Amino acid sequence: MAHGVAPAAAAPPAFDVARVRSDFPILSTTVRGKPLVYLDNAATGQKPRAVIDAVTRFYREENASVHRGVYHLSEQATDRYEATRGRVARYIGAADPREVVFVRGTTEAINLVASSWGRANLKRGDEVLVTAMEHHSNLVPWQMVCEATGAQLRVIPMDRDGALLLEEAEQLCTDRTRLVAVVHVSNSLGTVNPVQELVALARAKGALVLVDGAQALPHGPVDVASLGCDFYAGSGHKMFGPTGIGFLWGRRQLLDSMPPYQGGGSMIRKVTFPRTTFADAPARFEAGTPHIEGVIGLGAAVDYLQSLPWDSVRQHEARLLEYATECLREVAGVTVYGTAPQKASVLSFTLDGVHAHDVGTIADQDGICVRAGHHCTQPVMDFFGIAATVRASFAFYNTREEADALARAVAQARRIFG
Repeated sequence: MAHGVAPAAAAPPAFDVARVRSDFPILSTTVRGKPLVYLDNAATGQKPRAVIDAVTRFYREENASVHRGVYHLSEQATDRYEATRGRVARYIGAADPREVVFVRGTTEAINLVASSWGRANLKRGDEVLVTAMEHHSNLVPWQMVCEATGAQLRVIPMDRDGALLLEEAEQLCTDRTRLVAVVHVSNSLGTVNPVQELVALARAKGALVLVDGAQALPHGPVDVASLGCDFYAGSGHKMFGPTGIGFLWGRRQLLDSMPPYQGGGSMIRKVTFPRTTFADAPARFEAGTPHIEGVIGLGAAVDYLQSLPWDSVRQHEARLLEYATECLREVAGVTVYGTAPQKASVLSFTLDGVHAHDVGTIADQDGICVRAGHHCTQPVMDFFGIAATVRASFAFYNTREEADALARAVAQARRIFG
């Protein structure tokens, strides 16, 4: 290394999107006689063959309940179920798999924290801080628990680009703040929020931090240790795994201090009529027979994600978002919402004089799947003074040709309705 100067980092190799697309059977299908163009990945991701095969194999060869059987099939299912806990822990940088609780998805994970930690710890005079861009699943549970406990909800505002106002956040985070609940990546704007900065603000006031990671996890591994948060929630189906399965990560000491969310089998240590004692976390939060095949499918999805070259993937997604944005802005009457400097591959827009649902309907005629509506972020729509947007959300298997097809469909909607 001459003169102590490090050589420039080599650019990541080009991402082989065609090869990756071949892993997803549905992407080779047609809709209305046209090749499927799937641009609704923020709603749910498509499933690679590895996930489909894992779930099918479980039902065909391995089906049994977990944890309670002493026979081979049950022991095998239990091993695979618990192995996924370790896979998820590694994907999010958690040190202890026992900090991973399986739930139905991000929504249930947040409700678990709100109902268990929130109802046990919040009281009148306390405050919960959320952001102006939260999905309803990270807003409504906190409204409910605040109403039940007498705590107050406070909101960190954002600017017209969809970026949080950190100076306002610093003023809002006070000694009364008990918890900050923040979305990692906005599902309706694509904004990547400065979680570490928000954690630092919360820590200075002794508050906890919960992160809604549903939209971040499909775009690569995260590191909860580096983020510094206390809870992190995710959904399997956003990560190209099955629906109905997700996880809550929480710091071990917090989970052990929280009362059970639901009661039933598997989450107990001893039951008598006078009194029941509960198992340690994570079992105390996993009452009843779990979604075993969902957990196994989630494990396969995490394995698949771990196999991807993430430097190349991130470059591909960033370039694709830039290209798609440029294509849409060439269509007269398009307004893009969500232009923060740090942004994931979500593209929300309106078309002057044309309802978002009409744009989505025209796109569907060409086999293009986009979302049209408020995206479970009605306060975001209110902030911008609109009722709905069209949202195209890209994954690593999407292409420039699909962005071109979207732009043509939007131009066609303008010709028809404009």
